[in-house]
Amino acid sequence: MKVIFTQDVRGRGKRGQVKEVPDGYAQNYLIKRGLAKQATKAAMSQLAGQQRAEAKHAAEELEEAKQLKKVLEDDKTVVELSGKAGTDGRMFGSISTKQIATALQKQYKVKIDKRKIELAAPIRALGYVNVPIKLHPEVSAEIRVHIAEK
Repeated sequence: MKVIFTQDVRGRGKRGQVKEVPDGYAQNYLIKRGLAKQATKAAMSQLAGQQRAEAKHAAEELEEAKQLKKVLEDDKTVVELSGKAGTDGRMFGSISTKQIATALQKQYKVKIDKRKIELAAPIRALGYVNVPIKLHPEVSAEIRVHIAEK
């Protein structure tokens, strides 16, 4: 029997995949538990429509990420932060991804999740630092962060 998987089934198939499985397994396990549905003409056309909509949505997200990259990598976009520092230019505390994300929100009205900011270690020195941001699996950007002394 041909079925369309509605959820990932380990060892059998992924969500949205069409596969031939034994009749008993399909009827008694997959369809009964809602893991798959029978691959009728109507179900196949519905699946094709869903895949087209998902592809369109993915393309829109990619384009949005590219536009955001242009804004973030503009020369005028420098995130300003400040903190207490000693005489040698080292900070007493550190600047985290959360502080960078909130400063970006306040200064440029750009909302970015702090988990997308790829900072290897918290910033502990004054000056300019380039910070990478993963906007999309295919799009990465780099913002400049300026840390000044309070």
